[in-house]
Amino acid sequence: MSLYDYKASQAIAAIDYPFYALIMAAMRQADTPNTAKLKAAWPDVYAEIRERYNAPGGLIGNEATDA
Repeated sequence: MSLYDYKASQAIAAIDYPFYALIMAAMRQADTPNTAKLKAAWPDVYAEIRERYNAPGGLIGNEATDA
């Protein structure tokens, strides 16, 4: 990690994204070893992001498009 990473984390935190949105974003950008770590830590989040990735518009179940 670096000062750049730390400063970027401050900027991201200032926006106050929901926690699981941050985890999903990390999963999208992670390399293979880090994806495995994130998947092990949050298997349900990993399963949901995979399901939404493959669903039209990211909608699962009976979700409405206005969410």
